[in-house]
Amino acid sequence: MAIDIGIAEKDREAIAEGLSRLLADTYTLYLKTHNFHWNVTGPMFNTLHLMFETQYTELATAVDEIAERIRALGVHAPGSYAQFARLSKVKEAEDVPAAEEMIRQLVEGQETVARTAREIFPTVDAAHDEPTADLLTQRMQIHEKNAWMLRSMLA
Repeated sequence: MAIDIGIAEKDREAIAEGLSRLLADTYTLYLKTHNFHWNVTGPMFNTLHLMFETQYTELATAVDEIAERIRALGVHAPGSYAQFARLSKVKEAEDVPAAEEMIRQLVEGQETVARTAREIFPTVDAAHDEPTADLLTQRMQIHEKNAWMLRSMLA
């Protein structure tokens, strides 16, 4: 059945392409944050362990919301590590860095996801896709706040 939600097919596809990049960044950041939650050590262990858990739990919810928006636009959401690796700008952690380096990497990841969300806005605005604009606004607020909170631990 054809989709008739007031957004042209080419616009829905362009928005979904941007959201797919956001999904890949978010999932990669989720995995990285969860990894650091498991492996953090040192004097800030308890604080970071709990902070990372809060953040990866929120990211897990976000992954679902982003993928469901892609589907609502009539496009298949990416869902494999290979697809995410191809689409994501967030760098994976291949080792277990010290706690301060974990924080630095997560700041970079949070800021990367915020930039990816911001890059999609012109296409979303032009298509008058308010539900996606709302999703992007929420994602940017969360990632900018998380980056600030993590960055504050390095001061």
